[in-house]
Order: sequence, then structure tokens, then C-alpha cells
Amino acid sequence: MTGTILNVITVILGGALGAAMGARLPEKMRDTVMHGLGLMTMVIGVQMAIGTRNILIVLASILFGGIVGELLGIQARLDTIGKKLEERFARGEKAGTFTRGFVTASLVFCVGPMTILGSIQDGLIGDFSLLAIKSTLDGFAGLAFASTLGIGVAFSALTVFVVQGAISVAAMIFGGALGSVARDTPWVIEMTATGGVLIMGISLILLDLKQVRVGNLLPAIFIAPLIVAALAALNIKF
Repeated sequence: MTGTILNVITVILGGALGAAMGARLPEKMRDTVMHGLGLMTMVIGVQMAIGTRNILIVLASILFGGIVGELLGIQARLDTIGKKLEERFARGEKAGTFTRGFVTASLVFCVGPMTILGSIQDGLIGDFSLLAIKSTLDGFAGLAFASTLGIGVAFSALTVFVVQGAISVAAMIFGGALGSVARDTPWVIEMTATGGVLIMGISLILLDLKQVRVGNLLPAIFIAPLIVAALAALNIKF
């Protein structure tokens, strides 16, 4: 859990500092920064997605993940949490972007290979080096996001704590069944590619092109490894 705690601290610091800086920036400048972040988020998503070895696995994961997510209402739950925090901690002008900042940052910080691999390594063998790198990146990303989306970004540290903490604890308990896990592990590759599609969805939100319910697509990240495992069990090459 050491890496997760470090990550939580950097997100809070980056978010708080970014929110303080952003309040002093002109609206046009904040819009330009937001669009720049959206474009870079799109690039990162594409880089992740094209790493797949079989696009059909990603497609199936997104389709089934979307169905599960809609049934569970994940996006609505995230929005509800964000609004409750907004009512408690945001007032006036800041309230307008609080929920958006919380939900967007929560998704960005919890969708990606470093979240899964880093948390597994931290829980399995106590190695938090990967999460330490992620913490640094998230700190700077939090600063950039908060400069336009406000203090809600800092509160995404709660989501980071819950998600990464849960994965680390699960790794402690069920670690033996995972075996050796690395970036080139087949299920990690497809999970990363699927996460890339979700990242691209987030970029559309940042660019104000489409309000994609990315939260409802989150189950896809966990469905991808299951599909890979099923294909391997059936001895089907992919």
C-alpha cells in the first residue's frame, strides 16, 4: 500500500496547487490548456490501443464492458459521489466544474497499465517503484487538470486510494494465482489496449466533442483479461 499512499499524496498536492494557479488564469487560457490536455490524452489513448495483438478482443471487451457498466450504472455512481463532495466542499463558481474534475481525473488516474501492474507489484512483493513513477506523473497531470477543472481533481485521490488499494490487497491474497506479471504478459497487453480506448473517450470529453459515459465502460478493462484467459484455456491462438 506504500505506493498507493504516495500516489494519493501527489494527486492531492498537484490538484491543490493546480487549482490555486488556475484561478488566476484568464478563461481563454484555461480553455486552450484544456484543449491541449485533450489532444495529449487522445495521443496517449491511441498509443495504448494500437498495442493490441487482436483488435477483436478489445472490441468484445468494450461491448460487453459497456453493457455491464450500464447495468451497474457506474457513471451515475461516480457523478453522485462527485456531486456530494461538491455540495460539501465547493461553493459558488468552483461548484460548476467540481464534479467534472473529480470524475475526469478519477478515470484518467485509474485507467492504465501502471495502475494495475504497479498495484499488483506493490501488494505481491512490496515493490512500489512503478507506482512511485506513476505518482510523479499523476502529480504533474493533476496540476495541469486542476488548473482548468478546479479542486475536484484533488479529490480524485479518494478514487485512487480505493482502486489501487483494492488491487494491492487482492494481489496480497490471490497473488499466487497470477504468476509472473509484466508489460508483455498477454492479458496485460489486451487490458492496456482496452484502457487506451477508454482514454480516448476521456479525450473527447476534454475537447467538448462528446460526453462519453466512460465510467460505464470501466468493466471492459477487467473483461479483456478474462477473454484472454478463456482463449488460452481453449488453446485458441490470438
